[in-house]
Amino acid sequence: MAVLSGRPLLSNRGIPLNLGWVQQVRVNTSAVEHRAQTHVARRTVKKEWQAAWLLRAITCMDLTTLSGDDTDERVRRLCAKARRPIEHELVKQLEIEELEIKVAAVCVYHRFVETAVRALEGSGIHVAAVSAGFPAGLSPLEERIGEIRRSVEAGADEIDIVITRALVFGGRWQELYDEVAEFRRACGRVHMKAILGTGDLLTLRNVARASFVAMMAGADFIKTSTGKEPTNATLPVGFVMTRAIREYAQETGMAVGFKPAGGIRTAKQSTEWLALMKEELGTPWMKADLFRFGASGLLNDIERQLEHYATGRYSADYRHPIA
Repeated sequence: MAVLSGRPLLSNRGIPLNLGWVQQVRVNTSAVEHRAQTHVARRTVKKEWQAAWLLRAITCMDLTTLSGDDTDERVRRLCAKARRPIEHELVKQLEIEELEIKVAAVCVYHRFVETAVRALEGSGIHVAAVSAGFPAGLSPLEERIGEIRRSVEAGADEIDIVITRALVFGGRWQELYDEVAEFRRACGRVHMKAILGTGDLLTLRNVARASFVAMMAGADFIKTSTGKEPTNATLPVGFVMTRAIREYAQETGMAVGFKPAGGIRTAKQSTEWLALMKEELGTPWMKADLFRFGASGLLNDIERQLEHYATGRYSADYRHPIA
């Protein structure tokens, strides 16, 4: 169970839309940007602590393939990597066999849900499907709801939906709330992550407001990006969204998870994001129940850093293919 300031938190069930709360949101952009700059300038974790944080980062990954040329075979290879994200010899060198390190989920298009479910059977790794008209979110509402239901029926454990960004630009908060609440109902028993498309939202105030509306409508996670926008996960956006999560938890007693996605490619970035979660929300948000990375190339660099820790040498990128 998540705890914030010594207070146990429930899973998010959503609340009625509180327009007053949404409209009073303010963000000091310069202060947020300064906070992000000082965050990356601090001393980072080193040696065995760095290795431990990188292993934690792997366990929080949604290993992802969302390309137009995806195939069943590529998804099966990705699932095999998800089961054994670190090559066996390196696991032995690190002496971590008993930890049974694996990623949290594999994230794919709806078409490949059944393939991933079969490939991951018995592993405990979740299958996440991007649905609801990903990545633009502009198809008719009934089609988006139908896609969610089909992904759930196909065996998806988690659904990553995408909001209609135009509703944010127009301040149409009731419509946005109703849309996300419909998606939440269509997800049924499975967890729902609401992708805000923060690179499209123009201002940090819009990001904060969209975060609150998505949480009020019942999102289990709020997620930065589709990975298809020109700008994806950034630390200023991360600070705004995590502080919205903290305020929501303090006001409602319910915990919402956070998923930065897009542009996170280096081991150093993964530790920066984990440190952000620790400082802003606490250690419960450093675990897969409440924190995920949307990652494709990130795992390669983490493996290289772990090999350097174990052997003192960096391996070539091509030795760590993920698909």
